[in-house]
Amino acid sequence: MKIITDERCTEYSAPGHPERPARVSATVERLREQTDVEIDWLPPLHVPVSTLERAHAATQVARVKGATTDFDADTPAYPGIYDHAIRSAGGALRALQEVRAGHSAFSLLRPPGHHSMQDRAMGFCYFNSIAVSVFEALATGAVNVAVLDFDVHHGNGTESILRDHPHTAFYSIHQHPGYPGTGTENVGSNCFNYPQAPRTPRDQYCATIQRALEDLKRFGPDLIAVSAGFDAYVRDPIAEENLEVEDFYWIGKSIRELGIPFYSVLEGGYSTRLPELILAYLKGVEGK
Repeated sequence: MKIITDERCTEYSAPGHPERPARVSATVERLREQTDVEIDWLPPLHVPVSTLERAHAATQVARVKGATTDFDADTPAYPGIYDHAIRSAGGALRALQEVRAGHSAFSLLRPPGHHSMQDRAMGFCYFNSIAVSVFEALATGAVNVAVLDFDVHHGNGTESILRDHPHTAFYSIHQHPGYPGTGTENVGSNCFNYPQAPRTPRDQYCATIQRALEDLKRFGPDLIAVSAGFDAYVRDPIAEENLEVEDFYWIGKSIRELGIPFYSVLEGGYSTRLPELILAYLKGVEGK
């Protein structure tokens, strides 16, 4: 397993903000001490602006680079946030590179990305790392790329960027009602949503994930990009679903059993159990 991270991603924070440095630092500590999954640690790739601008308007790139005022109440203009967001996108690109070399790969960086739209940062997200990596995959030989988003919040940014884009498909399982309020129905020709009510029973939630995986496989992708959010966990502080640790193992295992190359990028997950949730997922990915 290739884990892509960079300790600099823990250098920004805001008091009381749930998207905090310990999400990564505590997970790195847990993964370093465990022995079930053999890990190689790698840095993110450099991201040329031209690569970033496949997914984002030049004005959006400039706004993040020169940010001095907050984007919204959830998305502060942290000092250096452009560099942090660029590295997060570079983690997704490195994960793509590694899966093409025959390895399993997980990008463990912050900030997350799936709420970031072509021309707007929002929801803790500045650049859409998954979308950047999908366009890079298509530009370098992929035929059909699917995005699976199992974050408890709808990946509205990814959906808006990929909507009706040839050779892509987007599948999101998420809580509704819930932030950001989108994802109630399928949109365009290639974006498929599976909204779940708050406190949906675990077996029902997992059955919906299984249905989404079956739909994804019918699309016929040669590559899957996974927006891996861990906030459907029963004790996550900013969501209201019921998944347990073992369910994230099952998710990783189920994606692996599709038999299609895939890489994963950290999105949400805000409980103190995040390190255990990620480890369970990685065990499933590795078939441990």
